[in-house]
Amino acid sequence: MDFKEIVMRRRSHRKFLADEVPSSDVRLLLRAALMSPTSKNRRSWQFVVIDDKATLHRLSESKDAGAQFVKDAPLAIVVAGEREENDCWVEDCSIAAVSMQYQAEELGLGTCWVQLRGRQLADGTPTEDVVRSILGLPGNVGVLCVVAVGYPADERKPQNEERLKWDRVHHNKWSPVNEETKG
Repeated sequence: MDFKEIVMRRRSHRKFLADEVPSSDVRLLLRAALMSPTSKNRRSWQFVVIDDKATLHRLSESKDAGAQFVKDAPLAIVVAGEREENDCWVEDCSIAAVSMQYQAEELGLGTCWVQLRGRQLADGTPTEDVVRSILGLPGNVGVLCVVAVGYPADERKPQNEERLKWDRVHHNKWSPVNEETKG
């Protein structure tokens, strides 16, 4: 599969088969993350690989909505960054997480990004604090997301080229798009 096809086929999956992800594939996912570009080559991200069912279940409850499916994933990777070391930790971690997702697609694995940074429980407790507590992360580490990984139990259609929002692309300056400038 070439990169153009990987980009078209990558979709979020929230239902996974129970099959374990081979350690060789986990290593390739992490390799993709560790090779991702970072601001000033600081590489200040941290990755926590979780395959323990009890921990996956606790992570699925770290926010009120949007993480429940993590408990059924055979694997999750928490993506975090050292906030004080790098003011671009969010961007660097985002690039690493997406790099893992594209690598997973190439391996036939499904993924779904679960946003943690900036989210909170109904009582106001920041989700980052909950995850930090579950995993024993130090306070200087910001938690961006968890990427659920596994063999997809559902089938998703590839992206539809016809639905791309080319009107959101501007050339040289911001300009309203009309029928004459589309294409």
